[in-house]
Amino acid sequence: MKIGVAGSIGLDHLMTFSGKFTDSFVTGSLEKISLSFLVDDLDVRRGGTGANIAFGLGVLGLNPILIAAAGKDWADYDAWLTRHGVDTSHTVVSETLHTAHFVVTTDTELNQIASFFPGAMSEARNIELNPIMDKVGRLDLIIISPDDPEAMLRHTESALAQGIAVAADPSQQLAYMSGDQIKRLIDGATYLFMNEYELALAAQKTGWSEDEILKRVKFRIVTMGSKGARIESAASQVISIPCAKEKAKVDPTGVGDAFRSGFIAGLAWGFSHERCGQIGSMLATLVIETKGTQEYRFTKNEFIERFAEAYGKSASEEVAAVLPV
Repeated sequence: MKIGVAGSIGLDHLMTFSGKFTDSFVTGSLEKISLSFLVDDLDVRRGGTGANIAFGLGVLGLNPILIAAAGKDWADYDAWLTRHGVDTSHTVVSETLHTAHFVVTTDTELNQIASFFPGAMSEARNIELNPIMDKVGRLDLIIISPDDPEAMLRHTESALAQGIAVAADPSQQLAYMSGDQIKRLIDGATYLFMNEYELALAAQKTGWSEDEILKRVKFRIVTMGSKGARIESAASQVISIPCAKEKAKVDPTGVGDAFRSGFIAGLAWGFSHERCGQIGSMLATLVIETKGTQEYRFTKNEFIERFAEAYGKSASEEVAAVLPV
């Protein structure tokens, strides 16, 4: 399967606060918040939703094509992704802007407060899919993850017009985009990835009910944190995916991106949606155990052993037959 991943490339500034944000919220005064949290540490890591998803697919041996814009500080990051199996040759590199930056603080309850500076990501709107496919061949599936909003809309419209399967993942951009824009990203997608809050927000902004949203896509995958995920379609029963047990909860940043990587990898390997969700959950668990979105490491034996513990021997044997690492 030839997979394109359209989305942001960024640098993550990860900070931890040794308390709970909610302890500093004053009931009745939330309309005027002025808070500062003294953090314990700062880690600067590679990130960006597009790069994170592509990295996960790369380490699973799928060689995804990254469709994104990066800054003039791109060289080291480029080498890193290339070394981990990502085709970065079609990345637009800005001559003037730096790579996007994501700044997030996480408290002891794994709540997060974050800000995002787009930087070079704004140049993603200049990317055209057709010239890329002229070089690499027709895409079988394209993941449209958070990126410059205009780029997300253009890639979606171009892919749908050509009958290319779209995996819509608007997530962080839902807060910024209008209801009409969200409709254009969702309508006609083969797969729609959202968490519970994002689904409620999409319904509120579009005016569509959650049932109507479901009818406008073939499959909807809703992640639910520690409760796992559910895979829905208007034509079949809900599939529930429990979380693979984590050894420790270190950092939730990038967990959703890893889930998407694992799910799409399962599709490429021809698995059922249940198995795809399980692979996504296992990869997400590896991320939550690690500081940073692309720092997780595993051997094939480690992955299969933990997969068997979570989902059974038969399931693990199926995955072992195709897992390359």
